[in-house]
Amino acid sequence: GVGDDANPCSRTAPCKTLAGAISKTATGGEINVLDPGGFGAVTITKSITIDGGGVIGSILSSGTNGIIVNAPTGLVTIRNFSINGTGTTLGTNGIRVIAVKKLNVENCTLSNFSANGIDVNTTAAADVTVSNVTIHNTNNGVSFVGPSGSTGSVGFIALNGCHIQGITTTGINIGSGTATISNSVISGCSAGVKSNTGATAHLSGNIVTNNATAFQGPGTITSAKNNSVTGNAAQGAVPTVVQQQ
Repeated sequence: GVGDDANPCSRTAPCKTLAGAISKTATGGEINVLDPGGFGAVTITKSITIDGGGVIGSILSSGTNGIIVNAPTGLVTIRNFSINGTGTTLGTNGIRVIAVKKLNVENCTLSNFSANGIDVNTTAAADVTVSNVTIHNTNNGVSFVGPSGSTGSVGFIALNGCHIQGITTTGINIGSGTATISNSVISGCSAGVKSNTGATAHLSGNIVTNNATAFQGPGTITSAKNNSVTGNAAQGAVPTVVQQQ
């Protein structure tokens, strides 16, 4: 809060914004937050960890994307942040991923976006993990479009322990690639989980409730037969049951 982007971003002379800090952080380095505040939208172009843990690290991104990730060979972690698109004009996407090798999103809250909480749309294989993340009041909660192709060239996303609720269109929309969704709550969406042509969604240990439609195809949806699917206006697509091992 008392930082200045002209500073070297040391503990005793901190920067003020994430955009100011990232240019002074080595590839593979880490940006930490010293005190509560809003630290501005940022574009990530290299391997880095951004961690708001211990205080309230936040990004207010009215009318724009909160975080853009465009790091084709990057290993990126975004942890312990509130990303809020509220304002006269809602933010576009909470986190927009154009290119990345591996992305971890952990312990974050994303809310009030006109498009997606997390938007992954890559032309090269991306490995994305979303853990303990809450998304609400967006058009789509998570939209994942990885490259199509044979095993090894497609994109993969894993969601675990997430709460996706109050979504206008689709809680989790898998446009292509493969998604594993586990131990998560998907509620209050027009469609809970949608798997499009050529995409695959694997479900285990989730609660899918209070949606207009629980599941939509025409892509593949599988269930480990341990999901709670109740209170939806319509079931929609019926997942294929797979054997637990």
